[in-house]
Amino acid sequence: MTGTAPPLPDRDPDARWFAVVRHTAFFLLLGASLVRFLIRHPGQPDTPWIIALSTLLGILYVLGAGLDDAAPARRRLWLGAVVGVWVVLVVAAPSFAWCAVPLVYTALRTLPVRASLALIAVLTVFVVAAQISLFGFDPNLVVAPPTVAALATAAFVHMERQRARQDALIGDLLRTRRELAATERREGALAERQRLSMEIHDTLAQGLSSQQMLLQAADRIWAADPGTARHHVRAAADVAARGLAEARRFVQDLAPADLAGGVPLEEALRALAEREPVPGLTVRFHLEGTPVALPENAESALLRIAQGALANVREHAGASTVALTLTWLDDQVVLDVADDGRGFDASAAPAAGPGRGHGLPAMRARAGRLGGRLSVESVPGEGTVVSAALPLVSPESPELP
Repeated sequence: MTGTAPPLPDRDPDARWFAVVRHTAFFLLLGASLVRFLIRHPGQPDTPWIIALSTLLGILYVLGAGLDDAAPARRRLWLGAVVGVWVVLVVAAPSFAWCAVPLVYTALRTLPVRASLALIAVLTVFVVAAQISLFGFDPNLVVAPPTVAALATAAFVHMERQRARQDALIGDLLRTRRELAATERREGALAERQRLSMEIHDTLAQGLSSQQMLLQAADRIWAADPGTARHHVRAAADVAARGLAEARRFVQDLAPADLAGGVPLEEALRALAEREPVPGLTVRFHLEGTPVALPENAESALLRIAQGALANVREHAGASTVALTLTWLDDQVVLDVADDGRGFDASAAPAAGPGRGHGLPAMRARAGRLGGRLSVESVPGEGTVVSAALPLVSPESPELP
């Protein structure tokens, strides 16, 4: 069995008052025993020695009161000195036997459990012998001290073990809380990384892709049609300017530049359709129903979905016409992006390729985070329809950029 270290005041709020009670009990018993000895044995030759020993015992006890935080070896040495003086005092004057009661708790707080039990047994034997020498043989005097010592020891050991279990439980809870906080930080970092990657894909990456297509087109026709080539270069410059604005907005608050200044969602979508930079691709915007106010995160999500869908059309569909439709219903708002391109097998989940990666999965994630859904209908050779629906009333709408 292991030792029981004295609880420090900051760990055990009850340590101070328990120490006060223990010390007070010791000195009350010591004083009462001395008074009893002086009353029962007036004028005996050994009285000065009894007074001196009791005074020495009190001084030793006071010196040990400040050793709660001392090294175990010093506390054990002090306890040995106190017990030694007490034994001599009890042998000379059995009236001092009951001073052992506070020493029982002191032994339990100072020594390992097994050693303290052995010391308590020795103290109990001296108490029993002292009582018999004072009052003669009596079964109560033989049974009472061991019973009191056993109860006191059992209660103290039980409380200490309870405290040790509570400390272990508190340690487990603190460790679990730290692990949970670390997990939440990791999940938050991963979510933020995903959000940033989607923002970069829907803004900077799409703008750079459009610029590349425009500049490649200008390079192919520069000699044959310099006017059209210059138009492509100017369009690429416009895309670069919008990309710069998006980048600045991205650094500030991750909100789309098209929605800055309180621009309504339908106007932002109309502007997105009108400035389509790819030659030969016509984008038309349609509004159905009466617009209502949406949270900023919902407007941002729908605009980003439209940008992502148009980017997919430019790079994969080979379409000539795209219909961008915003429909307001009683309980939801629906954004449809329909093209007349080559289409694909919608039953096959699109895989993220090197250097790309988000596209439909990112759009689906944006809609899902706001309690909405995103569906894709496409047949090879018959075009594609991407539809995003968001509820107008969402009890839990986590902020989206």
